[in-house]
Amino acid sequence: MAYRVEELAAAAGVRVDTIRFYQTKGLLPLPRRVKRVAVYSREHLTLLRRIRHYQSQGLSLAVIKRLLGNGAASRADTLLAAVVQESGERSLTRTQLAALSGVPEALLASLEAAGLIDPAGGDGEARYGEADLQMMRAGLDILRQGFPLDELLRVSVEHARQIGRSADQAIGLFDRYIRKAGKSGVAADEVADVFRRLLPAVTTLVALHFQRTLLSRALQRLREHGDVEAYAAAAAVLQAGRLEVTWR
Repeated sequence: MAYRVEELAAAAGVRVDTIRFYQTKGLLPLPRRVKRVAVYSREHLTLLRRIRHYQSQGLSLAVIKRLLGNGAASRADTLLAAVVQESGERSLTRTQLAALSGVPEALLASLEAAGLIDPAGGDGEARYGEADLQMMRAGLDILRQGFPLDELLRVSVEHARQIGRSADQAIGLFDRYIRKAGKSGVAADEVADVFRRLLPAVTTLVALHFQRTLLSRALQRLREHGDVEAYAAAAAVLQAGRLEVTWR
């Protein structure tokens, strides 16, 4: 069945600009052209419904794009979506996130443009979750210590790029050795169960390693500068072994 864009929007229960927004994000393929008319297919309608379904579960556009890239809807997709949903995230508008975090909306938009936060998009409107709220509050705590915003952002962007590269490599390992993409015999519920156990374990490992590395480097810098009292105080913190990561 063929649809004009207005007909597709009506059938999917979305606005025309929402369809175009999804296309700019790579979630929907471009329509074919019949003379000057854009013509959409039943496949576009199916994809739109899947996107809306995943969004209702609180998934970000990045996660949805990855799920859609796996082809037709499967039990594994549904289980993965359920795993992500277990975080119990709220869905906040940018205005709500600004009010709750204390970060101005203009700065939130800049952080999004820099790739430091990845909101979901509903009808073209950015939506944020609990993790975004926690990160904004943590960022404000760091700024209050006296760091210049521009320099802190530069460090954050570089850190985000490195984390992105490491995450892509880790996902590749997961695909090859756990999910075994392209092979049969791996039950979807088994993959989801491994995902549930891996996510908190990997998060704890990465966070604790970064904390330990940061403190060790800070101690080295204090020692090099000959700041004996500060070195002793920082060393006491490190030796106390109180580094913790709480997984909700």
